[in-house]
Amino acid sequence: MFVVIFRAKVKAFDDEYTQVAARMRELALKEFGCLDFQAVSEGNDEVALSYWPDESSIRAWKSHSEHVLAQQLGRERWYESYIVQIAQITREYKVGV
Repeated sequence: MFVVIFRAKVKAFDDEYTQVAARMRELALKEFGCLDFQAVSEGNDEVALSYWPDESSIRAWKSHSEHVLAQQLGRERWYESYIVQIAQITREYKVGV
């Protein structure tokens, strides 16, 4: 399993951001094999973690036309800066689940 870690400094969010973010989450989970998607914000910091079965699913998601447009809008309007990291999860522990 792989995790995509998206960390951003928020410039400004608007109503369109909320709609686009919800659509991107829906597409990732329903059409591209995303296993889980969690996002949190504090002040102007945003962190999103998405979990994927393999790297080919991540690449397909990154290059999907709607996601490419969302990335462009993010760079132009919503984010001051961001970093994306992709890591492989080799172990997982759960307690009380």
